[in-house]
Amino acid sequence: MHPFLKLIRLPNCIMMGVAVITGIVIASKGNIVNIDVPQIIIGFSAGFFLTGFSMIFNDYWDREIDAINDPTRPIPSGKIKPREAIIYASIFFSLGIILSLTINEYCLIMAILFSTISILYTTWGKRTGLLGNLMVSSCVIAPFLYGGAIVQKIDFVLWIFILMVFLSNTAREITKGIVDIEGDRTYGVETIAVRYGAKVAAFISAILYLSAISLSLLPILWKLVSIGYVILVIVADVGFIYSTIFLLKNPNKENAKKAKNEVLVWMFLGLLAFLLGMFKF
Repeated sequence: MHPFLKLIRLPNCIMMGVAVITGIVIASKGNIVNIDVPQIIIGFSAGFFLTGFSMIFNDYWDREIDAINDPTRPIPSGKIKPREAIIYASIFFSLGIILSLTINEYCLIMAILFSTISILYTTWGKRTGLLGNLMVSSCVIAPFLYGGAIVQKIDFVLWIFILMVFLSNTAREITKGIVDIEGDRTYGVETIAVRYGAKVAAFISAILYLSAISLSLLPILWKLVSIGYVILVIVADVGFIYSTIFLLKNPNKENAKKAKNEVLVWMFLGLLAFLLGMFKF
């Protein structure tokens, strides 16, 4: 992969752009024919550029640590100079802000707000443990909120989805703390796993996962979604329960790593469930 594409973490940028479109679809209840195509393209592009900015800034800030932990990254390897990275970050940030401004004031506010959270996380929040976990989850839900802001409709179903993503991602971040407990303790990162131990971290993660599962039932009970949602969300919920039990039985590094990777699959299925559930067949 070209050093620049590696610097911006291209897959992450694409996923965030797709997440914006997902927010649009959910907020519109599947009535995407009434949405202007240019808005969808601009929304995707804004998510892409703002994510790229965050990735570049993160690599710039961590360039000295990466020189030790991952010297193949574009900046420590010398393939991209620090000054060049700052220029790229400025360009990506400016494009994201300008595109947001062309949509509406709500998108502009969100772009500035969540970019600020990203900067704070990179420069300070990483070492705070749980607060850092919450900051990451805030940035993860940002594109879905942004998509709702594009159509100026953040309704009940979208809020349920956003809260589910926030809870499950926070649980996953806490689980990651179990995986990184040795390194985090060395560098003074106060994760729940470092402060209270792996068992407590696994228990708190389980509570958050189960809370997200409980929320997933509300659209079904209130008949807000189609049968496609029911089928996929059941599969996702069973997966979450399986990974949670697996982690609780023995919350060691290997099991936590396996669980956090599995959770990505269940989260993706949950995303598909909400997308499919918005379309009436």
